[in-house]
Amino acid sequence: MLKVQEIRELIKLVDQSSLDEFVYEYDGAKIKMKKNVAGTVTVKEQITPVAPGPVSESKPEAVAAVAVKQEEKVVQQQEESKPSTTDTTNLYKITSPMVGTFYASPSPDADVYVKLGSRVAIDSVVCIVEAMKLFNEIEAEVNGEIVEVLVKDGQLVEYGQPLFLVKPE
Repeated sequence: MLKVQEIRELIKLVDQSSLDEFVYEYDGAKIKMKKNVAGTVTVKEQITPVAPGPVSESKPEAVAAVAVKQEEKVVQQQEESKPSTTDTTNLYKITSPMVGTFYASPSPDADVYVKLGSRVAIDSVVCIVEAMKLFNEIEAEVNGEIVEVLVKDGQLVEYGQPLFLVKPE
């Protein structure tokens, strides 16, 4: 059966290709991927039942099932983030410089760095993106006003994904 990294690579390849659907079957396990209209890959699984007990090398189907379920969660979170309805022609996009988890505040009990209507300067910290236990402060890179927050606190973000829309001054 496929390893977790191989499944991730398949998802990326299907997403970047012109394929609408991809099905992989092997030894009673089946992985089915379909693209939706927005271009995000949805992953569905159909795995034959495996006897209960700890997952081991002898049960690759169970390992694949766990990997596919984890990928489904990531895809669902991406689908839950609603597309922006704001006209973005004259707005600056603050994007994520890395893959990680978006945090709007320095700690769970602290106030958010910025919110709708906040004024920011070039060196203002607007959020944190956590990657591999490192908390990276993201700066505005422009003077202006936050007109839209595009992601939710705790959401997984991709490299280059817009986080905020700023009306430059």
